[in-house]
Parts: sequence; structure tokens; C-alpha cells
Amino acid sequence: YKWSLDDFELGKRLGRGKFGRVFLARERKTGYIVALKTLLKKELVEANVERQILREIEIQTHLKHPNILQLLCWFHDSHRIYLVVEFAGKGELYKYMKESPGGHFNEHLAAKYTYQVADAVKYCHQNQVIHRDIKPENLLLTIADDVKLGDFGWSVHSPSLQRNTMCGTLDYLAPEIIENKVYGKFVDHWCLGVLCYEFLVGNPPFEAGGSEETCKRITRIDLKFPESVPEGAQDLIS
Repeated sequence: YKWSLDDFELGKRLGRGKFGRVFLARERKTGYIVALKTLLKKELVEANVERQILREIEIQTHLKHPNILQLLCWFHDSHRIYLVVEFAGKGELYKYMKESPGGHFNEHLAAKYTYQVADAVKYCHQNQVIHRDIKPENLLLTIADDVKLGDFGWSVHSPSLQRNTMCGTLDYLAPEIIENKVYGKFVDHWCLGVLCYEFLVGNPPFEAGGSEETCKRITRIDLKFPESVPEGAQDLIS
């Protein structure tokens, strides 16, 4: 079957990303609710990322795991590429975290979400995929309160909650990436530790005044825990 835009009824805009927008949509025949991501071809070409996008589509199409956002299908017309993605009803986990008491999750939720992301990452690695960009902004929540790992290179975010890109990504970079060394799947394990810390504390562990200082703290592994973080979690993160 060849999908086209006519198969979908567009609803409200859910957010916008670097190269396009994302809408709530309904598949006309079944009434199935999805998220429809639109990418402008012209902008992809100008940014020289067409091959990257196609590679991401290829990766995402083959990954099927309960905690990975499913790419259901994709199609294109003369101006745009359309990605039909599973809809995660609660939206961005980052927003949900910031709206929680104290701007962080309780131990129970932090443990649940960390476990789910770890399971998704393990599955990626079993399929020779390194994600490299695990952070709260790239995680979505379903109505059933389960995490979905998104953004295999083409994620779309609500602009209001995007961090300063350099810092946002910096906070999660492993020492070997900062030091320009060869790196492998363990960079994702590093991110999981940073993520678990941020879930419990509300901000990443190596955050500092500026990007240079953050880099120094990461390479020194200058890690300090607030008293509120339980010993078991400290042990896991360390």
C-alpha cells in the first residue's frame, strides 16, 4: 500500500523541530491516532542531512520494542517527507519531570523510567544501534505512563523546553566523546547514569557555569550527590 497525506486527518500541532513540524493525526480508515512528523526537503538538503535522515528512518523502521517510539510508516511528496510515528499521549518526559514536585521524580518513578530506558538501550545494542543522544528531551510518555525512547536523529520538540543545544547535549556527553577518543556503545551506558541522576535530582550531575567548566567536570568525573539520593541509586549511577 502506498501511503499519502490524504490517508490522514490532521489535528493540532504538537511541536516543531529543526526541519519541520509534528501534528496529531488520525488515519482515516481505522481512526487510529498517530503523530505525523513533516520534514521539509529543501531544509534537509540545505543542512546536508538527507542521508542521515534516511539512515535514521532505516534504523527506526527495524526497531520494535515496547519502550522505543515506533515508526509506523513514511512517505514523501515533492516538498516534504512525512514520518508516521506512534503517538505518546503524555508528551515529553522532560516537561513532566519539570512539573513534578521539586522538578524531579520520586524514587519509584525514577527507578521505573531508568529501567525502561535501559531495556530499550539494551535492545538497541543487541541490534547494533548506538543511540548517542539519550536525555530527558528525547523521551516521551504514553497515557499508560511508560517511557518511549525517540529521536534517532530526527526528533521534534516543543521549542519552549529545548535547552541551550550546546549545553543540553554537553551535559550528557561521555568523557571519551569530549576527548575526541574512539567510542562505542558504552557512551549510552554513561548517558543512563546521567539520566538516572537527573531523574532523582532535577538537573544533570556535571552542570556548571559554562560549557568549558562542564567539560572539565565530565573529564574529571567530578560527581557529587545530594543527600536526598539513596545509596542504592548512588551505587548504580557511579
